[in-house]
Amino acid sequence: MSAAKIIGAIAGSVTISYVCHTLISDKKIFGGTTPKTVADKEWWEATDKKFQAWPRTAGPPVVMNPISRQNFIVKSPES
Repeated sequence: MSAAKIIGAIAGSVTISYVCHTLISDKKIFGGTTPKTVADKEWWEATDKKFQAWPRTAGPPVVMNPISRQNFIVKSPES
């Protein structure tokens, strides 16, 4: 197989998977709705604030989801 056929096959499979993902999760072709906990920004902020307020007994405080924050040590906003 030539490189062009391999690259074309990869591009085609990515396109097909994107279309399927969009139809199933965003357009909801099988029915259903988006949960309020996903769509409501205020709910997400309150939940995140609760997670950050949990006390830790060992070591310095760290964020619950470091991947989304990209900082691993939590510093209080007052300091």
